[in-house]
This record gives sequence, structure tokens and C-alpha cells, in this order.
Amino acid sequence: MAKLVAIHPQNPQPRLVAQVVDVLKSGGVIVYPTDSGYALGTSLGNKNGLEKIRQIRNLSKRHDFTLMMRDLSHIGEYAKLDNNAFRLLKKILPGAYTFILQGTRDVPKRLLHEKKKTIGVRISSHGVVQALLEELSEPLMSVSLILEGCEFYDIDDVRDAVDSKVDLIVDDGYCPPDPTTVINLSGDGIEIIRHGAGDTSLLE
Repeated sequence: MAKLVAIHPQNPQPRLVAQVVDVLKSGGVIVYPTDSGYALGTSLGNKNGLEKIRQIRNLSKRHDFTLMMRDLSHIGEYAKLDNNAFRLLKKILPGAYTFILQGTRDVPKRLLHEKKKTIGVRISSHGVVQALLEELSEPLMSVSLILEGCEFYDIDDVRDAVDSKVDLIVDDGYCPPDPTTVINLSGDGIEIIRHGAGDTSLLE
């Protein structure tokens, strides 16, 4: 069974945040809340954790993983973007958006889309996410918690589905899925791949 840790979304308790980060640094896979529902996460260099997430979600190697980042300060280490793209990200983040960008050489190849060499980038406004990333001091490899035949609205839904498959679950109670707006900036211009919670009028 996974360890269950209840962290306050507005005032995350440092002691509990440290417990979660210890699990990540030890090679664990966690379920944690975001502003678009629960997600699976593991540390950036954790190859076994990445494969474990692929197995849980039944993902192909062509699936874009997301780098969950605390802010824009490290984005240039992992993704290529020009001045226009950077200004756009600075304008609308943090928020419920996932940006698809060309990965840099510093991104492990196993994280990149097999053919397109792209990576997803997110900056969430959720207090727990911000606290975890500040303590971790690096991005999280992440994907949304989506399983066929399951709906994840609260912690009981999560435990019923993945309690034996992950190492730790961060309890945020009611955290309904509200998918991000996915925006492709890896080519020429702006391509909206999926309309979701993020307001696309801000792209104008």
C-alpha cells in the first residue's frame, strides 16, 4: 500500500512536503494534486520511475511526458523557445496550460517524443505543486492520472485504483479532473492541440 500524506493546499506543511520529496529522491513514484486533477510524478533522472508510470498508464514511447516546473527560470535548460514564445509563457503562466516545445540536449532522450523530440512543459499554480518543486529543486516528470474505466475526483478514487502501484499519494481530498489546454509551440506559430481549462483568449 502507498503511504498517504495529507498536505494543505494553501499552507503546505514543510515537514510533510519534505517526506514526499524524500520518496521522490529515493526513486519513488507519487500521485499528487494539480490545478487540473491528480497526476503521477517521479524525479527527473528516475528511469525506473518513468517506466513504472508508463506501465500504470499503459503509455507508448510516443507519449509526451510533461516537465512540471516551479517557474520559468529553468525552462531554457530543458526546452527551446524564442523570445516571442517566452513572452507568451510569461504572460499566461502559471495556469492550466501544457506547452509542447522542442527539447534541448539536456533532456534525457527517454523523456522526449520518440520522433518529434518534443517535451511538454507545465507551471501549475497549485500550492502543493509549488511547495514540492521548491523543495525538490528540479522539475518533476509528470503525466495526468488517467486510467480507462476510472474517474478520479477524490482521494478514495485514487486509492482504489493505484494504491498498490505507487509509493506515495498526496491527499488533497476533492480534486476533480479539469484537463489543461495543450498548446504546441514546437513548430511555426501557435497550434492549440486541446482546448481545456486554460483560457485561449490570452493567446491573442
